[in-house]
Amino acid sequence: MGLGAAGPLNSSEGAGPGSCFGAFNSSASLNETQPRAITSPWFSTAFGLIGLCSNLFALCVLLGSSRQLSSRARSSFLVFLCGLVVTDFMGLLVTASVIIPYHFIKFNWAEVDAGCHLCNFLGFSMVFFGQCPLLLGATMASERFVGINRPFSRSSSVSKRRAWAIVGTVWAFCCLLGLLPVLGLGRYTLQFPGSWCFLTLLPDTGNVIFCLLFALLGVFSVLLSFVFNTVSVVTLCRVYHDRESVQRRRDSEVEMMVQLVGIMIIATICWMPLLIFIIQTVLQQLQAPERLLTLPTETQKLLLIYIRMVTWNQILDPWVYILFRRAVLRRVYPSLRARPSIVSLYPVLNPSLRRKLTQE
Repeated sequence: MGLGAAGPLNSSEGAGPGSCFGAFNSSASLNETQPRAITSPWFSTAFGLIGLCSNLFALCVLLGSSRQLSSRARSSFLVFLCGLVVTDFMGLLVTASVIIPYHFIKFNWAEVDAGCHLCNFLGFSMVFFGQCPLLLGATMASERFVGINRPFSRSSSVSKRRAWAIVGTVWAFCCLLGLLPVLGLGRYTLQFPGSWCFLTLLPDTGNVIFCLLFALLGVFSVLLSFVFNTVSVVTLCRVYHDRESVQRRRDSEVEMMVQLVGIMIIATICWMPLLIFIIQTVLQQLQAPERLLTLPTETQKLLLIYIRMVTWNQILDPWVYILFRRAVLRRVYPSLRARPSIVSLYPVLNPSLRRKLTQE
């Protein structure tokens, strides 16, 4: 999503409360030394480079693996993984292209972006590339839930073309969500310490609706992933411990679920603090006797810390796939061998149907 920030805003005192420069008190940040320590330009630059290299490496591995597969279920799962990696890579690339140059140029936002176009673009990017991984994680969890628990209700499985269509639908939905402030619901504003833009945690109707929509959608995606993955894991555990099928373990399904659970755990740890913080902050400000025109300094600092936690999600996601592949696990546990897939658990199937499902 974002890389955080570095250096205080040069000048935004003249910006009105309706512009994108009125969410925090830049003059207060100028007099503090602590923010400069936690917003080092090298911190964001290092995070950006590590994240970009990690996702690029994972993308190369994914493309290589997809060419060697004949299983439709595994191929569709790799398409979703590829969509996730591409999203994380582009999110880091787009946000870094704005944030990192600011670290070294220290341009004046109020002068360079008087019309708030750059701020709106950066805010849109933060929302779009932030919400996409959560929704893709929920989509992958639901696809695996159906594949494991209802394997024969979808005998044609999900083709690569359909999987890419689903990924495109998620991208289109998140794009529409990110455009809402541009269309008038809420607004994007410059955030502490003045090098990135995000949704505005101020208690007016438009901002409250958009903040709650963004946060609740993210929480719903995480919870949906948790429910689907839990049921799928329980199903696989039952099969794994079934005496009649001990020698027919579904290694491919297990591998996909291990990767999916890893992605879910990382998303939960990295995202839930920010999402809960957004909901809590907005609701608390609604109950306050006076309406704030700028965010409190402590709120600004916490928001920056939680955004930094979200950045780890984009860095760690690709390593879940890189490290938890059977090719890697077999080097650690040489006793692991490839075994038949879920079809082997149903020996009474019609032979022609078994051949069709195995080919898919």
